[in-house]
Amino acid sequence: MVASTLAVRKNLIQKNPMSRPRLIGLLLALVTLVAYLPVVRDSFSNFDDGNYVTNNRTVQNGLTWAGIQWAFTTWDASNWHPLTWLSHMLDCELFGLNAGAQHYVNVLFHTANAVLLLLLLFRLTSALWPSAFVAALFAWHPLHIESVAWISERKDVLSMFFALLTLLAYTRYVQNSESRSQKLETEGNRLPTSVLGLPASGFYWLALSFFALGLMAKPMLVTLPFVMLLLDYWPLRRIPNFEFRISNALRLIFEKWPFFLLAAASCVVTFLAQRNGGMVTPLQQFPLDLRLGNALLSYALYLGKAVWPAKLAVVYPLQSQLPWAGVAAVTVFLMAITWLAWRTRQRCPYLLVGWLWFLGTLVPVIGLVQVGGQVLADHYTYVPLIGIFIAIAFGIKDLIARFQIGVVPTTAAAGLVLASCLVLTERQLSYWRNDETLFSHAIAITNNNGGAHNNLAVALEQQGRYAEALAEYRVAESLDSGSYKIHYNLGNLFNKMGEFDEALAQYREALELNPKAPPAHDNLGMLLVKLGRFDEAMSQYEQAARLDPDDPRPYYLMGKVLLKQGRDAEALDKFREALQLGPDDFQILAYTAYVLAADKNPEVRDGKTALELAAKANALTGGAQPGVLDALSMACAETGRFKNAQQIEQRAIRLAQAAGLETNDMNLRLELYKSGRPYRETFTNSPPRNLPQN
Repeated sequence: MVASTLAVRKNLIQKNPMSRPRLIGLLLALVTLVAYLPVVRDSFSNFDDGNYVTNNRTVQNGLTWAGIQWAFTTWDASNWHPLTWLSHMLDCELFGLNAGAQHYVNVLFHTANAVLLLLLLFRLTSALWPSAFVAALFAWHPLHIESVAWISERKDVLSMFFALLTLLAYTRYVQNSESRSQKLETEGNRLPTSVLGLPASGFYWLALSFFALGLMAKPMLVTLPFVMLLLDYWPLRRIPNFEFRISNALRLIFEKWPFFLLAAASCVVTFLAQRNGGMVTPLQQFPLDLRLGNALLSYALYLGKAVWPAKLAVVYPLQSQLPWAGVAAVTVFLMAITWLAWRTRQRCPYLLVGWLWFLGTLVPVIGLVQVGGQVLADHYTYVPLIGIFIAIAFGIKDLIARFQIGVVPTTAAAGLVLASCLVLTERQLSYWRNDETLFSHAIAITNNNGGAHNNLAVALEQQGRYAEALAEYRVAESLDSGSYKIHYNLGNLFNKMGEFDEALAQYREALELNPKAPPAHDNLGMLLVKLGRFDEAMSQYEQAARLDPDDPRPYYLMGKVLLKQGRDAEALDKFREALQLGPDDFQILAYTAYVLAADKNPEVRDGKTALELAAKANALTGGAQPGVLDALSMACAETGRFKNAQQIEQRAIRLAQAAGLETNDMNLRLELYKSGRPYRETFTNSPPRNLPQN
């Protein structure tokens, strides 16, 4: 029975050769989905996830028209990648702030990418097992964990998805064009072209569309047109006899001019966005010789980690001093590989293609334009390592054929390599459970890693372990005293600990290092308010507003200072300015409603407007924020709807108690509403309670 079943399956495969890659693709997908299953237990990381999700109210609001407009116009996170923002918004629309679900969306994209890579290589080469080996290495190699297990790297898996669709569509265009060209040539005709000499092929324009979408997910794909040229060389063999003639090159380059134009535009926009965000390190701070040396060392380090994926960290420290003898040795090593790939280009074209794929696709992130403080990052290898995998897999294929190596030892060796990748991946995934495990691991395997100490301190601080956090911050400070972030974080910690003099000193140190940092101005201003130094606080808020005119927060904070000074009408003007900039900011909506409903000054109160603002804030938060419900109950009471006010206040009290918040003031307001009286408050130097504060 078993034998007959196997015979039937074999006959089916022989009749339908595409069934084998489909079966392998299915197996590849299942193993990948299971291997990455542990990410569902992982939490959000403070390392960029705040920018992308947990501290980003626009993203948390889900897919809204205002959010879509923001995604296409913002340079937030020092990048322009609207498609990435939209994917995070869709996550929040579907799953809220469920970290496990959002992690697994990354896994689904990664799995799809592995299958698409298999299909692409099989379509290009018709070599199933080398294609499958490349796809499996891509799916299970530990260097790719960072791109998958880190929610902030959605841009990696999403951009790769569209990159592979681009290459698949381009491959179909080339193969269909060549087949049609041969047919037309026999008939004495030529392929028709569209405007500006471009191909009149649906697959060509589909490839261009996918490329545009990929760039809108992550601009690192600017090198993809060069990858297409490499594929023209091999395996598409569009250059006769592998001869590099100018006429051949110009023809293929001109064919892709819309792709190069999109790539150039993306480069300009990305540079402007990163410079605007203060992420581009000037040459005075990090000279060109250090950049070149670091770039060469990084190439070697990536190769080493690809072959021996040990000591993988989420943060690698940037070295201010380089081992120049090592740089020289690495340069010779890289030149030797390049020479070997060139010399064997006709016999083994895949070596040259794979090597240039690796070198070229790393150029945007190799550090020649230094962004941030990292010398390298594992997620930068998500696209480039495919080139190395191709060179290895197809090189092994030729070696097997040349030396007639049997199927059993070949299969055993491939299985051992892939099994090792899976084991190492499972081990590395365990460090991604939370920030404490992640950055503790980074500290354990690297030296002088100020960034890792800083991020571990943030994680400890959020757990209320202030003494341990302070110790980690001090280590980070000793390793990188010129870091704005470390001094800013120390200021926040000292503020929480009530050590205001130390907090002031750290905020001022942070602003000396980076005077164009609005959050530091805002937080220094709030500390000055605590100390009763209102004029100085207003000055800080005004500077923050000048630095980021689109941020509603400084105007909101100015309004709160004016309230404390008894200037309620002026405060409301500031709140209105804040709402113009952030019409969907539930915090500003609720607080403004609170003032309009409860202010003792009858000239300031406006119950109708308060009710509208509070209702909008409540809708935005899904009725789950006790402070927002508290403001809504005040607005109901101000408009005479005391029954509604009682019901809403009771719900606010239940939610506050469940969250461990103090509810005495809410209970007092509830008693007022039961007796048919609205709530009143004088805001002069009196902090509001049971409402969002910051």
